[in-house]
Amino acid sequence: MKIGIEAQRIFRANKHGMDYVVLQEILQLQQIDKENEYFVFVKPGPDRCVQESSNVHIVEISMPTYPLWEQWALPRAARKTGVQLLHCTSNTAPIGCRIPLVLTLHDIIFLEPRDKRNRSLYQNMGWLYRRLVVPRVLPHCRRIITVSNFERQNIVSKLHMPEERMAMIYNGYNEWFRVLSDTGNTYKKYIDQKGYIFFLGNTDPKKNTERTLVAYAHYLERSAVKRPLLMADLDRQYLNDIISRNHIEHIREHLHMPGYIPNSDLPSIYNDAFCFLYTSLRESFGIPLLEGMACGTPVITSNTSSMPEIGGPEAILVNPENATEIADQLIRLETDEQFYNEKRAVGLQRAKLFSWKQTAEQLLALYHEVGQQA
Repeated sequence: MKIGIEAQRIFRANKHGMDYVVLQEILQLQQIDKENEYFVFVKPGPDRCVQESSNVHIVEISMPTYPLWEQWALPRAARKTGVQLLHCTSNTAPIGCRIPLVLTLHDIIFLEPRDKRNRSLYQNMGWLYRRLVVPRVLPHCRRIITVSNFERQNIVSKLHMPEERMAMIYNGYNEWFRVLSDTGNTYKKYIDQKGYIFFLGNTDPKKNTERTLVAYAHYLERSAVKRPLLMADLDRQYLNDIISRNHIEHIREHLHMPGYIPNSDLPSIYNDAFCFLYTSLRESFGIPLLEGMACGTPVITSNTSSMPEIGGPEAILVNPENATEIADQLIRLETDEQFYNEKRAVGLQRAKLFSWKQTAEQLLALYHEVGQQA
């Protein structure tokens, strides 16, 4: 088969969740499949993280906006290359495409009530675009892939999708996320000491940054150690609003916000952390949860959506809307060495159940199945 894979944003310097998923799928398919021919459709960018090989071709498409790139330029390029199947990997796809489509629908958050406090133009425009496009493209998809059983049931229930058109394929995590005997001094780029609490928050309300910071304030009031909090990629005005609104000015001196932390530094950052907070309100999968566990770092995560499914029944699961409950677990990790070591071991074992190789093998089987039906 000639298989097209939409990977518009993988060449950009600052990648995020869906970019890493499709990047790893492509790299694994390039290793395990020498029979099919792949055309990877990307927007030009500085990080050429996929190299062409005998059966993997890079097709760069320049277009000023995402909608034009996806709705006009992508199907045009796919037709020109003669692909027999087009896999769109980031929740949306071209509405008028006549090539058999496979869509990865990571989540349907766009159907859920929008938090009116979210002032991010980028996030709000993306939400609106998905609301307009996804219902129109789903009838044309041969298969809809999602990344957890939680999200699969959510899609079937809310979009009334036939079970036979759905597929669930777990994400993996990169093999360099592991216990490191020597992390060097990577942490010094971002914070002046090891043993910090690590949190990947941003301005998206689902990331639960506000309640997590309130929980951290409770932790500081109760802790004899008072570990600093390392937070990546958070807008300072957004932080100031949270601190003012919740009257938690005392946390400011303990916060370290260095901005974007590249993926290459994250293994060391996880390893040198005392624990990792992954207290989102909602996740369709949650790759950072696996990354933290694979590095031997105890993870406090939420008892909502997919996180119990990915973290497993022995994970540290909390109500993400209860700041006191989050703080309780931070204090327990700090004061109960046996509990700390147990949760570290649980995470290491759980992470072994997931890999990008397994993801790619299941994806390749699905391509063959759809190709036979075309």
